[in-house]
Amino acid sequence: MRNIHSKLPNVSTTIFTVMSKLAAKHQAINLSQGFPNFETDKKLIDLVTTAMQKGYNQYAPMPGLQSLREIIAEKTNFLYNSNYHPETEVTITSGATQAIFTIISAFINPGDEVIVFKPAYDSYEPSVALYGGTVVPIQLSAPNFTVDWQEVATKITSKTKMMIINTPHNPSGTILSKEDMIQLESLLKDTDIILLSDEVYEHIIFDEQQHQSVAKFPGLAERAFITASFGKTFHITGWKMGYCIAPKDLMSEFRKVHQFNVFCSNHPIEWALAEYLKTPANYTSLPSFYQEKRDLFLSLIKDSRFSYTPASGTYFQLLDYTAITDEGDVAFAERLTKEYKIASIPVSVFNLNQQDDQVLRFCFAKTDDTLKRAAEVLCKI
Repeated sequence: MRNIHSKLPNVSTTIFTVMSKLAAKHQAINLSQGFPNFETDKKLIDLVTTAMQKGYNQYAPMPGLQSLREIIAEKTNFLYNSNYHPETEVTITSGATQAIFTIISAFINPGDEVIVFKPAYDSYEPSVALYGGTVVPIQLSAPNFTVDWQEVATKITSKTKMMIINTPHNPSGTILSKEDMIQLESLLKDTDIILLSDEVYEHIIFDEQQHQSVAKFPGLAERAFITASFGKTFHITGWKMGYCIAPKDLMSEFRKVHQFNVFCSNHPIEWALAEYLKTPANYTSLPSFYQEKRDLFLSLIKDSRFSYTPASGTYFQLLDYTAITDEGDVAFAERLTKEYKIASIPVSVFNLNQQDDQVLRFCFAKTDDTLKRAAEVLCKI
């Protein structure tokens, strides 16, 4: 036996892999892992083909294709009244998770503290641990998942190097308000804390609410990385394409790591995305597109024994099952998959000390037929 000293001794297979594997084994409707089961726009696929035929098949520039960075800066600056420069403040990445990992690896040293709001996307904490950082968790609770900024203030110390926020929030489907961002801006004033804002669902927000990007708030933008995902936005999660934006001094450090991590991302896809983004309707239409799916799903299960607060963003809906059983969420999610043939994600696995609020996360980025079949099952439980 090799004597291996693991840097992540407590990390096992992610719950997404576990539940998707269980769904496949039991031939269950898979509303667990967050991916659409419908195709992306054929125009985008055709653009990638065109790019390959035009010869965009070798390395892209390390920070990404200039034309793509320019249109991202234009889009961001228009939407959020910001002033990012495409040359020095925008980098194309191989998905948002790669951007998040690179940000953490560029700045976190042994002993640094990183504030994380839980439930949290499961890549944050292992990345911090790899570089010797210490996660300072702040637990949010169902059903509202609101942040107590006074509690946050008590967690900030001289060792706090970074704070990670996520809005719209996975897995809860909630969003941070303008008032939240103003309080955060005040809290971080006169500190050197770096803010990592995971905004991969920025274009999936409902009920005419507005996405409160940190780019809108100068006191936050000056210290922040924003990560974004083309995979989430354009139904192409398997392409693993994203980007991040940040002030020049922060981005300079990011690129030092990025060039030795992936060097660059997929060149023909970058070219295609640069063309596709020239039509704003390709992303401005997403709120109504996904709200129709959310509303369809909830209308179909309104007479079930599950209760819920409609998601404000993302393509995830939490369902409270306390009227059905007192089982733990992991056990109930497994039983639903095996006995009822429908797969979800138990939220406790993302919580501090596996706090169990007895809610499950269901992905509604599915065809209407899939949602109807899923709802039929849920109404029988």
